[in-house]
Amino acid sequence: MQSKAHWEQVYTSQPATGVSWFQEHAQRSVQLIRRTGIARDAPIIDVGGGASTLVDDLLATGHSALTVLDLSEAALNAARQRLGERAQRVDWRVGDITQVELPRHAYALWHDRAVFHFLTTREEREAYVAAVLHAVKPGGHVIVATFAEDGPLKCSGLPVMRYSADGLHAEFGAPFALLQQEGEEHHTPRGTVQKFIYCLCRREPS
Repeated sequence: MQSKAHWEQVYTSQPATGVSWFQEHAQRSVQLIRRTGIARDAPIIDVGGGASTLVDDLLATGHSALTVLDLSEAALNAARQRLGERAQRVDWRVGDITQVELPRHAYALWHDRAVFHFLTTREEREAYVAAVLHAVKPGGHVIVATFAEDGPLKCSGLPVMRYSADGLHAEFGAPFALLQQEGEEHHTPRGTVQKFIYCLCRREPS
């Protein structure tokens, strides 16, 4: 995982609305979360959520047990400031997902848009998957979005991995059943297009 200093620099050197992965509304993620049928009070963690507007969209649709985790304190601060008083309804956590200690089987849904593709070593990816297995309830859902096979080679000046849906699912393996895959053409604030792949999985009972 890239250094905390790198991401703090990213979020202190420009507004959150200027980063390439910014979305005014996380429509694809919200749609996939809705398709799981998850209850409004079921616990959700947004990994690498940072300054993402997904938390805004979920609060607006009645979700009440939200955790946002990011490596950057500055990114989380941007989201908290944007939400104002509503930020008090969210559990904010700073940490590296390959190292952070999360509560066991605490979450009904794990969401990650644009973190996993920054894990360029096998050890990092294995640590990430271990964190998912530890933190997500058996029968819970996992949504991970990465750059597609024809997506960018770098992001924020850093190398990334690119995946097909099958290739992304293979990183997680048998404990996860692939339920749905979707592509997305993300239009960045600068007008370029980044191609993503989204996978929705169910964490199978042990």
